[in-house]
Amino acid sequence: MNSEQLMLRAISLADPYKYKTKPNPVVGCLILKDDLVISDGAHEEFGSDHAEVNAIKKAKIKMGTMFDTFEELTLICTLEPCNHLGKTGPCSEAIIQSGIKKVIIGCMDPNPMVSGKGIEKLIKNGINVEVGFCEELIQEQNKFFFFRHQNKKPFITLKIASSKDGKSYNKDGGRTLITCKESREDVQLIRAMHDAILTGGNTVLNDNPKMNARVGFPVNQPKKILLTSKENLNNNFFKDTEVLIIKETDIHAIIEDLKNLNINSILVEAGPKLANSFLLAGLVDELIIYESPNDLGSNGVNWFEEDKAVENFGFKLESLYKIEADTKKIYRKC
Repeated sequence: MNSEQLMLRAISLADPYKYKTKPNPVVGCLILKDDLVISDGAHEEFGSDHAEVNAIKKAKIKMGTMFDTFEELTLICTLEPCNHLGKTGPCSEAIIQSGIKKVIIGCMDPNPMVSGKGIEKLIKNGINVEVGFCEELIQEQNKFFFFRHQNKKPFITLKIASSKDGKSYNKDGGRTLITCKESREDVQLIRAMHDAILTGGNTVLNDNPKMNARVGFPVNQPKKILLTSKENLNNNFFKDTEVLIIKETDIHAIIEDLKNLNINSILVEAGPKLANSFLLAGLVDELIIYESPNDLGSNGVNWFEEDKAVENFGFKLESLYKIEADTKKIYRKC
């Protein structure tokens, strides 16, 4: 296999762990002797060993049988090895200490703490480094991580459930389940992908939501952020994790504060007032609408003002497909 084919294999190796490593990126690694894969590794969970370290540990077990010295080996990793001390030691140092003399890297790390520094350290220590294989795939696999470091803000997704006639809920105040069970299950996957979920006090008070990711596999549960001026809230929203409560009202100031936290992505699930605040501020990067085939009629509250169609906020429809009777529409900022 050539370097690109091997990189595709490393990308596939990383993918199953995307719900457990966040907010870290997923990374896959292979170690080869000639064309034979000696070992592999992935970053499997936030706070645990990185992919390169896992692959090196596995390779050491086979030393003396499949190879005699690490200098014979080539390491392939999807993302530039880190060069700083975090929850684990720097991967660049682990590679140097192993004795490996050739490293093939898919993509440079966008994090300023890492970017170029890991590669520079490897080269300074006599390691032959090649960079630039399947970069677009690696960036898409870690799109929130790349977005945050390239744009200096978290990626913000706004998710809404809408009736066919564009309504959010009934004016009488009763809780309204607009979409079908399958759509609500799909939302759980969206939650599982994000680092944080943000909502407002009215939603917590009126709907009493849990807003956790209820999925059938291990996941780092998203942090919870509540924007509210209300006091003494003690609902389902607070039960399974610590909640960051923010009482500021300026949306831009809030996001400015949040960008300093280790949060790559935020899912906004809120009522029309807060949802429109994010849209009008130009902070939403992706809009997901789950649309029911049914109308709520004159008793329903509009998601958007009549002159504020989705396209007026600068979005373009990227995909549209059916979930049972509902339609899921994904819009990206132009």
